[in-house]
Amino acid sequence: MRDALGGLLGARARLRWIHLILGGALLMPYFLLAQVGVGVAAGGANAFSSLPLALAAYAAALPLAAATAVFGLVRPLSVSAVRALCGVPGERLAEGPALSWAARGRTSAWWTLHLGVGALVSGMTLAVPPMAVVLIALPFVSGPRATELGLGWFSTKAEPYVAPALGIGLLAALALCAAGAGALLARTAPVLLGPTAADRLAAAEERAADLAVRNRLARELHDAVGHALSAVTLQAAAARRMVERDPDFVREALAAIEDTTRRTVGELDAVLGLLRDGDPARPDAAPAPTLAADLDGLLARTRAAGTTITAHQEPGAVGDWAALPAIVSREAYRIVQEGLSNALRHGAGPVDLRIRVRAGHAGTDRDRPRDRPRDRIRDRPCERPRELEITMTNPPAAPEDREPRTTGGRGLRGSAERAALLGGSVEAGPHEDRWRLRAVLPLAGGDR
Repeated sequence: MRDALGGLLGARARLRWIHLILGGALLMPYFLLAQVGVGVAAGGANAFSSLPLALAAYAAALPLAAATAVFGLVRPLSVSAVRALCGVPGERLAEGPALSWAARGRTSAWWTLHLGVGALVSGMTLAVPPMAVVLIALPFVSGPRATELGLGWFSTKAEPYVAPALGIGLLAALALCAAGAGALLARTAPVLLGPTAADRLAAAEERAADLAVRNRLARELHDAVGHALSAVTLQAAAARRMVERDPDFVREALAAIEDTTRRTVGELDAVLGLLRDGDPARPDAAPAPTLAADLDGLLARTRAAGTTITAHQEPGAVGDWAALPAIVSREAYRIVQEGLSNALRHGAGPVDLRIRVRAGHAGTDRDRPRDRPRDRIRDRPCERPRELEITMTNPPAAPEDREPRTTGGRGLRGSAERAALLGGSVEAGPHEDRWRLRAVLPLAGGDR
């Protein structure tokens, strides 16, 4: 019994009732306009004085409402009302204006249904309660008893209990109709206001774009801050061990710590600027480090931690690292940075770093990166573009000397993602008796 009353008069039912009355109010301008047309067509008759003319004006108002619902902004207004008053979960409803004609047609059908059903329930809400009050009060008030109501059991000559029972029945019927109409609209809303296939595709693309931005920011933070913390930790530890034996080394280590932290603060500010403003090109943002401008500084700061690094640089046909495409230079720097971070944390002994540009060479379409289109004929000869190859090797540390892994390999996974965006690849793992990182980045991309 309580559940039944809750379904008829509970908070959700009352909100849906308000939603229906709102629909009836929205139909009034259309109804008044249609009433003028119906009155003119009926020879100047007053549509409010005739039930058939009123129904004709109601029927003529619905196509007018349907025609205006093709405007794109009708859907977001309807969705907002349905979310607030009908209790429909937001994920089942579309976001934004209706752009396709299919979505506009569905919105038009919803608008017509909402206004049409809402007008009927609104009319009942206005007419039934006063009538019910009169019927309930009829046995107790002498004035209405002197008025002939007619229509059979509406007659004032009926038994005294008939009129109050009829009044209570009318109120119950009104609540039942309002609850049923509200439930009907709540069930229909996801069908007519739900996302279309185009809406779902747009939402998926937006989520993918947001995820790509988040992954990019995560890579930037990990590579910049993670490398800086690893380098500073080792530089401070080396300075502490040599504080009494080699003051010059300590001064160099402290200077490297200062330089590392200063550069990292600038990079961190640039990433936080992306989070705050969403603008990667702020004029006050620190420029992203590149292989051409920042490789020597990166090697110097890493050597200050006491690690021996032998670097072999072979620009080859490009002549100079400054001639590399900007995006390749940026991503190559980050890959080298991540490789050095892993060497500092988990390696032992000298690091051998080789960076070279390999000239274009003949290959087959089987050799193409996965994101490049394949030729129609398998293994058809094709010309491979020039590639930037980064190889870094160093002896692995003994298990007891390795720094405990706490990041779950996110750095190497981020390097692989960077390379994949350019159509390249990253491989990392044991190679013979050393640990090796090898990255290949095609140089066919433009300067971005």
